[in-house]
Amino acid sequence: MTKDTFFRKKETINAGGKLISLATPKVMGIINLTPDSFYAGSRKPLISDALLQANKMLSEGADFLDIGAYSSRPGADDISEQEETDRLLPVVELISANHPDAIISVDTFRSQVAEAAIKAGAHIINDISGGQLDKNMFAAVARLQVPYILMHTKGSPQNMNQLAQYEDVFTEVLDYFAGRYYELKQLGVHDVIIDPGFGFAKMQDHSYALMSRLQHLNVLQLPILVGVSRKRMVYNVTGGTAEDALNGTTALNTIALMKGASILRVHDVKEAVEAIKIFRMCE
Repeated sequence: MTKDTFFRKKETINAGGKLISLATPKVMGIINLTPDSFYAGSRKPLISDALLQANKMLSEGADFLDIGAYSSRPGADDISEQEETDRLLPVVELISANHPDAIISVDTFRSQVAEAAIKAGAHIINDISGGQLDKNMFAAVARLQVPYILMHTKGSPQNMNQLAQYEDVFTEVLDYFAGRYYELKQLGVHDVIIDPGFGFAKMQDHSYALMSRLQHLNVLQLPILVGVSRKRMVYNVTGGTAEDALNGTTALNTIALMKGASILRVHDVKEAVEAIKIFRMCE
């Protein structure tokens, strides 16, 4: 298996006034401020715990921190925009104050939450809905001129499992990205990262079918973010639960790197950094 290099992808993003190269794969550490995220080890509802997690991840080599205050696991409870904002902003402000050089991503599908977080010190918007759940998101990204992570899904966390039906999952995901990216370009958004949305409105077979053809998304010439960390698609194969899925996650992340992933979004930064180091020795 070799990385597809026929198509030349965009290899830099401008985040917080810094030009960041994605020519070498990067690691994004996950900090969940929710009490019900699917992996218990990632839950940091206390502000102090979130800062400690940020300290740890940055010391282990995280290039980005992705902070989320809305649980997007299948069937998760909906929360108000105000509750999401109240959870998110104090943590963004605290981490930004303690780590002024850290690049912070906010995991939200709400444009007003995203805009408030950017003003509070964040630099990237990570939208699991690809602008589908808030019609104002694309315009907000264009106005803010920040990198945007465009993920594929269907519906909302509350109903996405019922919508996991495809004739050809790869073709549908590719068409989705092409269409949504065109809209973003028309609005003047410069830095777009695509995320296939493993496990979002996708059954296990759908997610592995996407992974098997991941390199073909390079036709879009955009950086690819892969988020498979400790997900059901891993531990359904290896056995156990999310707590037992680190080794399987590392294996799948390595396959993603070989297929052209630019960013690994993970709960376990140290192991992802090590996987990238080994991968680069084989390039």
